[in-house]
Amino acid sequence: MRERVEFLRSLGLGPDDLAAYPLALGCSVRKNMVPVLDYLGKIGVRRDELPHLLRRYPQVLHASIVVDLAPVVKYLQGMDVKPGDVPRVLERYPELLGFKLEGTMSTSVAYLVGIGVARRQIGGVITRFPEVLGMRVGKIIKPFVEHLQGIGLQRLAVARMIEKKPYVLGFGLEERVKPNIEALLEFGVRKEALASIVIQYPDVLGVELREKLVEQQSLFESSILVSGDDFGRVVERMPQAISLGRAAVLKHVNFLTGCGFLLSQVSKMVVGCPQLLALNMDIMKMNFEYFKNEMERDLEELVEFPAFFTYGLESTIRYRHEIVAKKGFTCSLAWLLNCSDAKFDERMKYDTIGVEEMEDDNSFDKDRFVEQVQDEDDEDMEEDSDYDETDDEFIE
Repeated sequence: MRERVEFLRSLGLGPDDLAAYPLALGCSVRKNMVPVLDYLGKIGVRRDELPHLLRRYPQVLHASIVVDLAPVVKYLQGMDVKPGDVPRVLERYPELLGFKLEGTMSTSVAYLVGIGVARRQIGGVITRFPEVLGMRVGKIIKPFVEHLQGIGLQRLAVARMIEKKPYVLGFGLEERVKPNIEALLEFGVRKEALASIVIQYPDVLGVELREKLVEQQSLFESSILVSGDDFGRVVERMPQAISLGRAAVLKHVNFLTGCGFLLSQVSKMVVGCPQLLALNMDIMKMNFEYFKNEMERDLEELVEFPAFFTYGLESTIRYRHEIVAKKGFTCSLAWLLNCSDAKFDERMKYDTIGVEEMEDDNSFDKDRFVEQVQDEDDEDMEEDSDYDETDDEFIE
């Protein structure tokens, strides 16, 4: 008995840990503990993670390597979890070592594939959120998916979201997701915009939202004169605005008023393009200096098309402005910028600019930002390891 206690203490376990699972003291050091720990070490589990692993799943000490452990490792590898990520998965969710292959693990994976999660992405999903393998389809995963479908998301859109941010499956449906959806509606978000918000910012389903909305609405009303209804439009266009810090908001507002805009104009600009509050300040300054010194346009044009600040000066603004100026065209900022490079090149073949086309383009292309965030996520998913992947937010 003393040998077992001393051995377990040498692994970093204390008296409370042993009291929580006294059956560990019934395991033979030589026949059970050492072989299991050697096996875990060989597959890459880090020694300094063993105390955490053993506290979470002490039953591993009397598990059979051949019957219990090796099949789980083989299963993870068969699901395309990268070799270096297998031990990280087990460190994060050691309970997996006690799962039976024909149980919850298989049914949860089958359901995810059934709703459209790409088979080749399953390894990444498991690596970033191994807890999914322990979730019951009927009680957790399916109700979550069906609720999102109920607010307007297509099933395939839910699948893409799970591929990129699988941890959303861990947001409690009754405790968090449903109350957050209700909070969005209470703060002026339209029901038909809910799906777009969730697609842009899935984390909105899991944060403590009501408190954040109260704080942000107060900040926007007091600092930018944004009304309650308009606050709902801001959230619809950039749900990450919910998480913007007070200092960041005020810094951007002060910059815009310093450029000569009235606060009422800043309010209109922010409602039309909330991304203004999250952009890199140096980029905004360069764009404004070019607008003021080279483009010879009125400030009111920026009020009407505030998304001007979101375009790259060298990659888009300067090039297009010089081409248009050379042709002698007079056009709105929206007509100049709010189109693809191919569309712009096509327009430069015109001899004149159609009035109807000018009017059609006078709106901010929000989807451009959604696509940017999605592209960044896609790049992240191509890294050598899927473990501990960060999720970029479009906030400064």
